[in-house]
Amino acid sequence: MRCRGWLGVLLLAAWPQGAQAQATADDSLNETQKLGRRLFGNHCVVCHEKPQITSIQYGPSLSRESLGGQQSVIQEVISNGTPRMPGFKFQFDQAQIVAIAAYLKTVPAPPQPAPNAPR
Repeated sequence: MRCRGWLGVLLLAAWPQGAQAQATADDSLNETQKLGRRLFGNHCVVCHEKPQITSIQYGPSLSRESLGGQQSVIQEVISNGTPRMPGFKFQFDQAQIVAIAAYLKTVPAPPQPAPNAPR
């Protein structure tokens, strides 16, 4: 019983820090970017972020540098897709597509993997 009590205390102590970090991240985004982040999280991460339980990632990691950082090109790819990705012009309206592209412009590029050292 004492263990459960300590677990509850630890969870309560950690919760405000996570909430504060989320609030800080939200403060830096405008409403369009927040909408884009929600849409990306609900529809795009399944392919564009590596799941924690497997090492398979179907699409490339996306960031502000994707497609040369050109918002119009990002919107075109989201709308019409590529040979390996479906288009979303029938699922999202134009404002939602603009929002996803605007959100991606806030995402820093992932770190490049270190080159293999020669043996």
